Amino acid sequence: MTDQAQSRTIPVIALLTDFGLQDGYVGVMKGVILSICPTAQIIDISHHIAAQDIRQGAYVLLTAYRYMPPGTIFVCVVDPGVGTSRRPVAVQTSQGIFIGPDNGLFSYVFGQVEIQQAVALQNRQYHLQGMSTTFHGRDIFSPVAAHMANGVPIDQIGPALTKSFEKLPPPLLQIESDHVRGEVLYIDHFGNVVTSIGRLVWGADDMLQLHPQFGGSTFSERATVAPFFAEATAVEIAGQTFAPLGLSYMGAQKGSILPLINSAGQLELAVNQGSAAQKLGVAIGDPVILHTG
Repeated sequence: MTDQAQSRTIPVIALLTDFGLQDGYVGVMKGVILSICPTAQIIDISHHIAAQDIRQGAYVLLTAYRYMPPGTIFVCVVDPGVGTSRRPVAVQTSQGIFIGPDNGLFSYVFGQVEIQQAVALQNRQYHLQGMSTTFHGRDIFSPVAAHMANGVPIDQIGPALTKSFEKLPPPLLQIESDHVRGEVLYIDHFGNVVTSIGRLVWGADDMLQLHPQFGGSTFSERATVAPFFAEATAVEIAGQTFAPLGLSYMGAQKGSILPLINSAGQLELAVNQGSAAQKLGVAIGDPVILHTG
């Protein structure tokens, strides 16, 4: 483990899954963790990732990881390939240890952190006995996290891996001189429509600066994106145009759509006390354009 994690008196394990809370899967994972490491403090990032939606899980993890305590062990399970040849991995980074399937779930985070060491979870000494082929969250990921929280070093968990991992295709983000093209990336339970356009940062005099959030060859223009005036912006989506960018969800009349920058720095469409997704009739992958002047 990192020096930060080893120095902590209470280890922190953060969970992200698509299991929901109706069934007992999450409770079983927590029981396994606490049976091995009774001192662990468990944080639930989310258990309501859409079933088998790896990209949604990757985005939610991206928005959350930097707010966890230093040395946190992340157990992330959105795993439609459970029981197949996909690799279970543990990856030590500058922001903590990430444990889960190597299926692209860590794509967005690994684009932002320093990867220090990675192993395949092959040492069965740290798995539950009688392992199933359908619940690695219980039988592999949770016990490995708990043993590491107890101080087992990562190199005892399994053989070393290269730092090459499965990657999701980057979301659409095309930067032009007077506009940015993106897509609907995520819809939260309020119906807020989160786009791939970001990270947008407010500067002086209501200027905005775009710092592309997701890696990929399409971002070769990263260093040449000039700041632009927020008041000059307009957002085009579902055949409609909305302007300018607001500062808060109360920046429009009740029931009206407004574009804004969400807490993760992404361009978002919201409705004051309503659902933008329903009002616009949009879905994941639909196009969106931010006009910048």
